[in-house]
Amino acid sequence: MSDKVYMARALELAYRGRFTTAPNPNVGCVLVRNNSIVGEGYHQYRGGLHAEAHALIMAGEKSKGATAYITLEPCTYHGCTPPCSDALISSGITRVVVAMKDPNPKISGHGIYRLRQAGLHVSEGLMAPEAEKINRGFLKRMRRGLPWIQLKLGVSLDGRTAVSNGESKWITSRESRLDVQNLRAQSSAILSTSTTIIMDNPALTVRHQELDSANIEVYPLDMFKQPVRIIIDNKNRISPKYRIINEPGETWLVRTIYNKLEWPSNVKQLDVLYHDDRLDLYSMFLELGAKQINVILVEAGAKFAGTLLNEKLVDELIIYLAPKLIGSTGRSLCEIYPLQRLQDAPGFDFTDICQVGPDVKLILTPHTVTTQTESFL
Repeated sequence: MSDKVYMARALELAYRGRFTTAPNPNVGCVLVRNNSIVGEGYHQYRGGLHAEAHALIMAGEKSKGATAYITLEPCTYHGCTPPCSDALISSGITRVVVAMKDPNPKISGHGIYRLRQAGLHVSEGLMAPEAEKINRGFLKRMRRGLPWIQLKLGVSLDGRTAVSNGESKWITSRESRLDVQNLRAQSSAILSTSTTIIMDNPALTVRHQELDSANIEVYPLDMFKQPVRIIIDNKNRISPKYRIINEPGETWLVRTIYNKLEWPSNVKQLDVLYHDDRLDLYSMFLELGAKQINVILVEAGAKFAGTLLNEKLVDELIIYLAPKLIGSTGRSLCEIYPLQRLQDAPGFDFTDICQVGPDVKLILTPHTVTTQTESFL
């Protein structure tokens, strides 16, 4: 079989860790000798063995003379586990195929250099775009200090998110709402605003029992962890009476001034930079990146959605399109700047379209010229 077949298997393994590895990257490893897989593994959770270690343990003595296919450059420093590059060298492997370099400054290029210095034949770049996609949040945070930001919206055929009185339950189907549970589970944090919390009083949690069976298989209850709930509350309107405060997991309140209410231990108040009483969203996302948040799923109303789009902070737009018509009196999808010219309208590229129950799920990324592509990785 070809190198691409084995790397595809390594990527498949890496994808299994998408719920549990954050803030670490998802990594898969396959060991092959005499055209046969002798070991494989993936990074399962932070603090646990890395993909290479799992594969080497499985292979044992069969690793001698084998080729390793790894989705991300092996680490070179001692963190929670020993350096994977050293383990590969001592195992007797003779060849390593790496999908991409690790942009983490502690590793970037050093792992590949160490392997080559030890006499191993190393090639890089095989299926790099696929490897990028698996770790978009981690890679963006390492390169730019920012999380990967997903904006999720549920709308009618005519682009409405609620009827005129604000009622929005439920525009989309139960199948779409269950699919959102999978999105939440893969996120480091869920971001919303005090307006949404006061209006809907949502839990913003992952209901483990509502994940689909395939995801539950790789995300068992004993490894389950709620994403952080981050609420922009610059006017200190959120109090302990709201559901998000008393749900499992952490809640972070983004504020101008801390208050002295009695908060449970799972609640933190974050003081983020404001200008003229207006939140500096870029600075907020930088701070969240510094707190090792890889992926943020935004669930908020039209005003905040429009603000994120206006400021070009959205990496991925996810729309659940319901086969319903609400009419012109309904609430709009987002509130963006008034446009005088059609050419100034924000543009997007479709990356995926699929049916979820009776709805259609659209995944889009901002349309950019080639020179800007790096800003959305």
